[in-house]
Amino acid sequence: MRLILLAMLVLSFSTYAEDDLSAKAWLNNMSQAMHDKQFKTSIIQLQADHIRPLVYIHGIVDNKEVALLEYLNGPPKNAVRVGNTVTFIEHDQQPYSVMAPRIQGVWPAALSGDLSQLEKGYQFVIGGRARIAGRPGQMIRLMANDDNRYDAQVWIDMDTYLPLRFDSLNKDKQLLEQTMVIELIELTEPASILVEAAKQEWPAVMNQAERTDGKNWQFTWLPQGFDVVVRDHHRLIGIHEPVEYVALTDGLANISVYVGRSGENPMPNELLIRNGLSMVVVKVGALEVVAIGKVPSETLEKIANNLVLK
Repeated sequence: MRLILLAMLVLSFSTYAEDDLSAKAWLNNMSQAMHDKQFKTSIIQLQADHIRPLVYIHGIVDNKEVALLEYLNGPPKNAVRVGNTVTFIEHDQQPYSVMAPRIQGVWPAALSGDLSQLEKGYQFVIGGRARIAGRPGQMIRLMANDDNRYDAQVWIDMDTYLPLRFDSLNKDKQLLEQTMVIELIELTEPASILVEAAKQEWPAVMNQAERTDGKNWQFTWLPQGFDVVVRDHHRLIGIHEPVEYVALTDGLANISVYVGRSGENPMPNELLIRNGLSMVVVKVGALEVVAIGKVPSETLEKIANNLVLK
């Protein structure tokens, strides 16, 4: 009987402590856990009628973060991260490495990053609780501060603070995309495959694209919280036409902007693709500005119209 009472007291204290956490504290704990914890997760990503199964493993080897992402469907495809180097391994091309603090394509960058950028565009609100992958999860809503982006919500494991599910929602609260854990295993030591990965000699990091011919395109307006994270100048594969590329993000939503010479066949002014991905095309003299991202098309159009050459 004493053991039962003790267990109830421990459970009650744990629940009370968790109830005391703010939405931001939950997100901070999750961000830290994604760097510090050693774990293996089986994940499914839902995009309209498409389902993508993944396995993601994370650990610490010699005081350095090591991670592996494996795509389970289709041709073999993996990504390996050792520290700040990510190497991509695919069946039909030579492995190559890039400098990156995380493997993209699993969880949004902001979930394991600095929340200060995310706070510029979203409010954090405590939601309900649900059982996901057999584990209790606390839901945190990420409510957009304006109409320039979509809402999101994340469920955080109440034991490990690791993410269990992430949903992206449009203005009508319809699901655009979902990433959900179906199995989470916390490890006491790094998985053997990560230990081996840390020992491997991976390809040298690729040089960033040369910008010797690039133009100084600037934005006179961007939604609050969006920053430029990549700029490069290259030629399109096949037709060899030069194009200027600018990547923007607010931590959750990513936007790609391309500037190039107008083609002989005009593109449609607006194209809405499934999963909330929009594209708009704006003419600037003899040039064409194409903006693509999972934000409202009105946001893309305004960004494209506020791109100027300085």
